[in-house]
Amino acid sequence: MPSGAQKENMKRVASIILAGGQGTRLHPLTKNRCKPSVSYGGKYRLIDIPISNSLNAKIQQIFIISQYFTTPLHQHIENTYHYFQNSKIKTLCPQEPWLEQIYFKGTADAIRKNIESFKRTTAEYFLILSGDQLYNFDFSEMFNFSLAEDADLTIACLPVNAKETKRMGILKIDASNTVQNFVEKPSSPPKEYLYKDEDHYLGSMGIYIFKRAALFALLEETGDDFGKDLIPIQLKKGKTSAYIYKGYWEDIGTIGSYYAANIALTKQKNCLNTYDELNPIFTKAHHLPNPLITDTTINQSIIGQGAVIEAKEISNSIVGMRLKINKGTIIRHSILLETTLPAYTIGENCLLEKVILDENSSIGNNVKLTNRENLEKFEGDGIFIRDGIIIVTSGTKVPDNFIL
Repeated sequence: MPSGAQKENMKRVASIILAGGQGTRLHPLTKNRCKPSVSYGGKYRLIDIPISNSLNAKIQQIFIISQYFTTPLHQHIENTYHYFQNSKIKTLCPQEPWLEQIYFKGTADAIRKNIESFKRTTAEYFLILSGDQLYNFDFSEMFNFSLAEDADLTIACLPVNAKETKRMGILKIDASNTVQNFVEKPSSPPKEYLYKDEDHYLGSMGIYIFKRAALFALLEETGDDFGKDLIPIQLKKGKTSAYIYKGYWEDIGTIGSYYAANIALTKQKNCLNTYDELNPIFTKAHHLPNPLITDTTINQSIIGQGAVIEAKEISNSIVGMRLKINKGTIIRHSILLETTLPAYTIGENCLLEKVILDENSSIGNNVKLTNRENLEKFEGDGIFIRDGIIIVTSGTKVPDNFIL
């Protein structure tokens, strides 16, 4: 938690959260919602993580730039964060001048097209975040580092192996943590970028702190994306420093990474810390009763508020809010998202293994979802397989005796 002096410092910073991701690799979870709106951990939305970390750092100006399926995202933000009176949270989305829709071409273009909103702020620095990453990050520490370095741009980064460099920007730094070179998502990382040993590189987390003037000047350059286009230009314009982060971080890009990040919560190893009461993850208050559990063996699982459980077994799984699971059913290594109505249930004598059950879906009696043929990919009527994981899409009703 920031100290008193750090809190005062953070008044100089505004957060810009880029929440415009379409999330094509997360399909079908993003069929009817943007990626930052996807549920996480049985009660949160991905957008809650950057907003909560900003609020915990005592940042008082927070902007969220959205693009796809904006209405559900904006409703969640309005319903969740309206009581933070000391912080101003504003949502921005593409405008429609003369009936012509404007879409953002990249991370930098999204900020460029909303530049007038940022010019009207008193912020001296801008913290740029992604709307689909998981972390417990003390931004005040990164900001103090940026002040000490007097950097025009500070890039948060962490050590990664060579395989991970294909999905990240890679930094080369000197002994004083000044960035010398930057390459975006290299197919084969240059050996001269190796960090300290023979196994790791410094990968950009897509988290930046810009001086106000430096950001505005950089956005006048040609290029729509920070990593691909503008950061290499910034290296020639002013001092760029690397802040090396040592905590948990995960970029939710695929069904596999989404599944693993959720299941990790049931084991409480290498996962987001949602139990830190001094730095909580905020989300919408639902005012539901505690779960009711009857004659069920439960192991390493998270059970959401309002759930009614009569199952035989639940292990290494997340059960979302309001869900009802009937007698004889076994749930293993699965993520069952919340329902908004009690009518959505899981029937009797079912077996679900490695399943993601999307919101407001229901399962009939005697259903077996186990991917018995070990498929990596499958397209069905409301049921998919991605990365070997069965996904029941939102609103689907799986009939009695169905087997996959």
